[in-house]
Amino acid sequence: MKKLSTLAITLLCAAVLWWAYDSFQSRYLRPFANQATLFEGSQLRLPAELAGPGAIRVVHFWDPACPCNVGNQQHLSELVEQFTPQGVSFYLLQKPASHGALPANLAALKVLRELPGSASLPASPAVAIWDRQGRLAYFGPYSEGAVCNSSNSFIEPILKALLEDRNVSASNTVAVGCYCAWAG
Repeated sequence: MKKLSTLAITLLCAAVLWWAYDSFQSRYLRPFANQATLFEGSQLRLPAELAGPGAIRVVHFWDPACPCNVGNQQHLSELVEQFTPQGVSFYLLQKPASHGALPANLAALKVLRELPGSASLPASPAVAIWDRQGRLAYFGPYSEGAVCNSSNSFIEPILKALLEDRNVSASNTVAVGCYCAWAG
C-alpha cells in the first residue's frame, strides 16, 4: 500500500510539474520566426503640431501585448537617457485598441493619440525618426535579430548622424527579428 501511495504522489507531482512547464512555455516562450519583414515608411506623417522644422523626433510604436517589446524597453530607456539631453524628442504611439502601461523608466515619452499613416504599419516594435527639417529619416525596427540592445541597434548611429547634421534616408528597411503584427 505504501508503494502505491508513493507512486501515486510521484505521478501527481510529475503531472503538476509538466503542467507548470507547459503553461510557462506556451505563455512566455515564443519561437523566433526567421522571416523578413518589410518596413515601408512612405505613408508616415507627423501630426500637424509636430511637423516641419524642429527637434529630431523619435516615435516608438508599441503594442503592449507583444512579447517582443519587453526585449527593447531597456534599450529604449537607454536611448531616452542618452539622447534627450542632446535635444532629441521621444514620442510613443500605442497600438489602437490595446491596453497597457509602459514601465516607469519610460514615462518621459510623450504620448501621440494618432500618427497619419500608422494604420498600415507591418509590425512592432518599430521606430520612426524625423530629422530637424521634419523629414522622415528612418523607419524600421530597432535592430535585427531576436533581441535588441545598443550593440546591434540601428538607432544610435542614425541619431548620431542626425545630430551631426548629416543626411539620413532609410525609410524603407527589411529586417529579420522578433516582431508582432500591428494591424488586426
